[in-house]
Amino acid sequence: MCGIVGYVGAQQATPVLLEGLTRLEHRGYDSAGLAVLASSGIKVAKRAGRVRDLAGGLPKRFAGKVGIGHTRWATHGPANDVNAHPHTDAKGDVAIVHNGIIDNAASLRQRLADEGVDLVSDTDSEVLAHLVGRSEADTLEGKVSEALAAVEGTYGLAVLHADFPDRIVVARNGSPLLIGVGEKEMYVASDLAAIVRHTTTVAHLDDGEIATVTANGFTTYRLDLTRTARDVTTLDIDPGSYEAGDHDSFMHKEMLEQPAAAERVLRGRLDERFGTAHLGGLNMDARETRAIRRVKILGCGSAYYVGQMGASLVEELARIPADAEAASEFRYRNPIIEPDTLYVAVSQSGETIDTLLAVQEIRRKGGRVIGLVNVVGSAIARECDGGIYLHAGPEVAVASTKALTNMFLGFALLALQLGRVRDLSIADGRRLIAGLDRLPELIEQVLAQEDALAELAGRLAAAESLFFVGRVRGFPVAREGAQKFKEISYRHAEAYQTSELKHGPLALISEQVPTIAVVPYDELTDRNVGALHEIAARRGPLVVVTHADVDLGGLDVTRIDVPRSERELDPILLTIPLQLLAYHAALELGHDIDKPRNLAKSVTVE
Repeated sequence: MCGIVGYVGAQQATPVLLEGLTRLEHRGYDSAGLAVLASSGIKVAKRAGRVRDLAGGLPKRFAGKVGIGHTRWATHGPANDVNAHPHTDAKGDVAIVHNGIIDNAASLRQRLADEGVDLVSDTDSEVLAHLVGRSEADTLEGKVSEALAAVEGTYGLAVLHADFPDRIVVARNGSPLLIGVGEKEMYVASDLAAIVRHTTTVAHLDDGEIATVTANGFTTYRLDLTRTARDVTTLDIDPGSYEAGDHDSFMHKEMLEQPAAAERVLRGRLDERFGTAHLGGLNMDARETRAIRRVKILGCGSAYYVGQMGASLVEELARIPADAEAASEFRYRNPIIEPDTLYVAVSQSGETIDTLLAVQEIRRKGGRVIGLVNVVGSAIARECDGGIYLHAGPEVAVASTKALTNMFLGFALLALQLGRVRDLSIADGRRLIAGLDRLPELIEQVLAQEDALAELAGRLAAAESLFFVGRVRGFPVAREGAQKFKEISYRHAEAYQTSELKHGPLALISEQVPTIAVVPYDELTDRNVGALHEIAARRGPLVVVTHADVDLGGLDVTRIDVPRSERELDPILLTIPLQLLAYHAALELGHDIDKPRNLAKSVTVE
């Protein structure tokens, strides 16, 4: 969840590192630091707070053409200057930055203490610097390999050593790391965002690999230092897409990009003639597709909630049993992996560690798994048997908006293709394609209500606690709405099935607890409206996200009307007003919307 950047070349490293760290703050912003190799040895500067705090406190001369930097999301020890990365060995000859968790850090710390080493931080990461520094191997690659042989856990690691001033050695196991290729200069990063202004030509390390990076190129190895081959890819990405531009935040920019993002994920994938979708990336022919008897969707956080929407789509359109499960729990219950089940891993970053580990468990047991991811070359994308690339474009804000919308559309395409090889009629296929074609325009109509939603959000921001409720298709929408509200406004927000109100939650309804109810025009409208009357009878303030032709029976509510699409596609249109409500509530409360407290964009530790 932290960010790593490194540089080796002819430029001064510090400006490159600071720029990269600024672009990585969505991956961790508790503290930041950097280390450079100067003629006098390794210089380190680090401090708690944001990258701007680090930059403001740097010495005037912090020169060096090889360096590494880090922005931290705290796991072991509080956010303070000492626990900030980089960490050094006792002599100051080694500096490391590390993402991940060292599972056996406690025993390694004890071993080092018994050997007379004075550990100064609370972190698990510091042991790596000492292990490298105490290795007697002749090369830096050997020292890193020897150190990692003692380590259990996950890491994205970058290492400097004063005795090897021309290189950075990096290693990966379960935490993302890539190498950027320039002209007689090289970069390392945990996320392309850090280096995109300098290069989009990259090589992704695999788990269990080490690389030596010098100004003239890189060499990769297994942990035993046998050589490996690593392909270089040039990514088609506009560096400007990582800029907020005229927007106050990345989240606002990314919400407004949803119509264009939706068009991209649908482009070239809809076949009106046969009423189906074309998803060649699944790597399954019609016979294999028809043999699927169950679909299991795995994701974390918002990806899990949109996975519930996806499971509903698959069941409705393909008539295949489908469900979604939190990937973080999946592998710990010793799951039964069935050969005729299609497993779907959902992750914006493609690096979410719990989801990645679930994929590896499925593959280990012989299951077929596809990915819905937004990052080309990500770990989940490379582990899966096939997948659907989301084409949302870079998403920087911690709270996912456009990637979530494209995840839903990815599921709609998958359900359509599965349905058309089974029992879904061509007429229904064409009906859904027409609905998908209209969605970008309908999303625009929802976004056009922003001013009214901002005024409402200002009132909701005053509440200390809120309920979000919905039924069947509406329940995952309610869960996602509560997730958005709590993660950026810091208000307590809880989601329930509307049908469950009488089984406990109704006891908490009062004039001080608003309820945001998701009430689409569908077969459950009357039931939903009945529940609204129960809330109103207890004087609970009501906000209803609904369709214009829904009769709310004269209730005194604040109404948000969303344009209707096909009933299967309505959930995503009902979700977008909840994004805007959360955003403007957080704005009203003065929070840092792109960097909510205690959270980070890419969750790469369990």
